[in-house]
Amino acid sequence: MKACIFSIALFLAACNGGDGHVPVRIKNAGRPNDTLMQGNRDAIRLEDRDIELYVQRIGAVTTRTARGVHVQMIRDVEGPTAVPEQWAAVNYRVELLNGDTAYNSSSDGPESFLIEMDDVESGLHEAIQLLSPGDSALFIIPSYRAHGLVGDMEQIPMRSTVVYHIGLVRLSGKGR
Repeated sequence: MKACIFSIALFLAACNGGDGHVPVRIKNAGRPNDTLMQGNRDAIRLEDRDIELYVQRIGAVTTRTARGVHVQMIRDVEGPTAVPEQWAAVNYRVELLNGDTAYNSSSDGPESFLIEMDDVESGLHEAIQLLSPGDSALFIIPSYRAHGLVGDMEQIPMRSTVVYHIGLVRLSGKGR
């Protein structure tokens, strides 16, 4: 009997660290922090302002998708638009809002990605579906739809809006 009581006491002591301290539950645990949420809203508002100033500076006329990507069609060719699970071959140049070129496909030719499947910016997956083969466009993708808070750890700095000058060369694979 003493061994049983000793075992239970040992078990209980091990469960709470043996110091009699009871873990405290944090009120509102799991709910977003209002200060953090407001900070995010402010950051998005500032980035939207920077995008609008960039659009004015270059004289572009863009439309904004429901998810925040700005699009200006440069060449609009008749034909079916891209759909998820198709391969899109594109020529592109990626710039930052200050005009610095981060990446381009000019040296290696068109690059391909699987729409809605490959690891490219979510804003690019969305915007490419507005294009038909032969189309070219300007896509301005806010950081929260591009590389986010950390950038790409290479050419895209943290919290950067990216600007795609893009041409859809061809589509292949699964279609409508």
